[in-house]
Amino acid sequence: MTADAARRTLLLVGHGRMGRLVESLAGEYGFDVAGVVRRQNSADDAGWPSADVAVDFSVADAVPANVPRLSARGMPVIVGTTGWQGHERTVRDAVATHGSAVVVAPNFSIGVNIFLEIVGKAGALFADQQYGGWIHELHHAAKRDAPSGTAIALKTALERGGFRGPVDVASTRAGSIPGTHTVGFDSLADTITLTHVARDRTGFARGALEAARWVIGKRGWFSMRDVLGG
Repeated sequence: MTADAARRTLLLVGHGRMGRLVESLAGEYGFDVAGVVRRQNSADDAGWPSADVAVDFSVADAVPANVPRLSARGMPVIVGTTGWQGHERTVRDAVATHGSAVVVAPNFSIGVNIFLEIVGKAGALFADQQYGGWIHELHHAAKRDAPSGTAIALKTALERGGFRGPVDVASTRAGSIPGTHTVGFDSLADTITLTHVARDRTGFARGALEAARWVIGKRGWFSMRDVLGG
């Protein structure tokens, strides 16, 4: 098979900073961009080009409408948009009805997903200890949801790991911060912190493109843990 024959096509849903970054890196992952769904053409799904997979970095309100329409066309979807989870049951049902596939993650960065695993193990280690917990996340001023989807996932990882104490979650929005997440544990004797710092947004885009390669040919509802073989 030639290199050209092996290439796949990608539909971008949303063309903000993340959408444009995915577009710029798509070629490195064997994708040609078939088209872009923007606000101007989002209502006319009949005009959306066909593709092997779609990557959604749009807005929360659009996800519950877009994913079922893409699934009805047999197109697997990578969903990097956050803040729509109140509609998750409806979206899941649509994906199952059409026998399609979705990979959903609050953060597609490979490093962040490893960080989630580390935090889950920390939750187990601190489960029976006298430590209070907290999560503090910082993002750029334009980020709409607070706390971030990643902060919520970190809290869930702690609790699933067995951490029983309250976990205070705080958010900061300022400047152009790509994303910083700190998980802390405090006792009378000491403080322990675990921190992930994103230097830029390329990690998120590369993780989404890895997921896009992985999901083609699959059916079901997946997370980055599935993509990474966890």
